Amino acid sequence: MARRLCAALDAPCTVDEGAISFKPVGFEIVGEVAAIEVIAAGNKLRRRLELRERYGKGRWRKVKGIAKVRLTTGITRIAEIHWYEAHGIGRRALKIKRFLD
Repeated sequence: MARRLCAALDAPCTVDEGAISFKPVGFEIVGEVAAIEVIAAGNKLRRRLELRERYGKGRWRKVKGIAKVRLTTGITRIAEIHWYEAHGIGRRALKIKRFLD
């Protein structure tokens, strides 16, 4: 049953003794990001200090958008992606939140 669930979710996962563990999904953005919206900025960011330590000082904000992505499996899908960005530093820590197709 767990294997059928992995196939139904269309997600890279493994089944160990009935428990499902998901693998991180590697992806690249194909084309442009649309419907860009700032979710949080400044003191509202939970990871602000970590971002500042790892990538440097800047006006960090968490942003979301919709883009066509190509997964490491070769499948192309439309997804909502989230990332952090700062002026002069660029996009960091991109992740897929959900697939829209």
